Amino acid sequence: MKPVIFGLAGHQLTADERAFFKDSVPAGYILFGRNIDTRAQVRALTDELRALHGDDRLPILIDQEGGRVSRMKPPHWLAFPPGGAFDRLYDVAPASAIEAARVNAEALALDLSEVGITVDCLPLLDVAIPGGTPAIGDRALGQEPMRVAALGRAVLDGLRRGGVLGTIKHMPGHGRAMVDSHMELPRVTASDEELEQDIAPFRALNGAEIGMTGHILFEAWDRDRCATHSPWIVEQIIRQKIGFEGLLLSDDLDMKALAGEVPDRAARAIAAGCDIALNCWARMDEMIGIVEALPDISDASHARVDRARAAINPVTDWSHQAELIAKRDALLALA
Repeated sequence: MKPVIFGLAGHQLTADERAFFKDSVPAGYILFGRNIDTRAQVRALTDELRALHGDDRLPILIDQEGGRVSRMKPPHWLAFPPGGAFDRLYDVAPASAIEAARVNAEALALDLSEVGITVDCLPLLDVAIPGGTPAIGDRALGQEPMRVAALGRAVLDGLRRGGVLGTIKHMPGHGRAMVDSHMELPRVTASDEELEQDIAPFRALNGAEIGMTGHILFEAWDRDRCATHSPWIVEQIIRQKIGFEGLLLSDDLDMKALAGEVPDRAARAIAAGCDIALNCWARMDEMIGIVEALPDISDASHARVDRARAAINPVTDWSHQAELIAKRDALLALA
């Protein structure tokens, strides 16, 4: 197995993809809007991926947050609200906001489970600050760490009830970024003491099976390398200070916050201590280069993959989704 998750080019596997994936054995796959058409099509695609590897618990990921980050859209799938909707309700009724976040996540997970998607890149545990990049914006669950943690825990619970594993992101925190890491490298100048606020939600939910780094440079911790490429941040902050022992993914390697060729970016992420390099864009030349650049997955990372796989428990009954949506809407109406 190679320590990488790959994207796919379209609605079905190409012959080249099928042969390449069979030979290279990536740790999993991630789907985007270009891979999504109808329910039957997505289920056929995920079934083919599982059959290719003989793995009923294959990690198949998606970014289905709700709001503007939604790969599965109407008319075939429901629209879900962004994290900010639950933050607003929390101002009025904290317990109701937590329950609304839980039932919303369960309803969302049922859409994923039905078509064979096993992992959602949610919840964001980034603590928002005024003036932060709109790349986070209403995706965030709030500006207060324990509120973010409480709502994030509800999201993880709801996803699990719907048969899907969540992914806490973006460690050790994207909230202070003033620019979009999709476009350029954010530099955070906050002190180690100030950054305690940013890592607090991740520490509170450090038992999650899967987490994701952020391509953010924190001057207090490593003046030269962003979190994804910093051995010091991965080991001392994410593994030790936060106490996260789960499967650590890099954020997407194609983002412009990172420099160099994509295979080199992948190799540096793994060398820094990420378990898995995330390559989303299905460019065959880059995928071949990544496989050539990466070692086989380490024993420690393989064990974390296995623990995450063991926690995947897809459901087979989606009949209560409408009831969950009605309950969520009634709670959100309180705000």
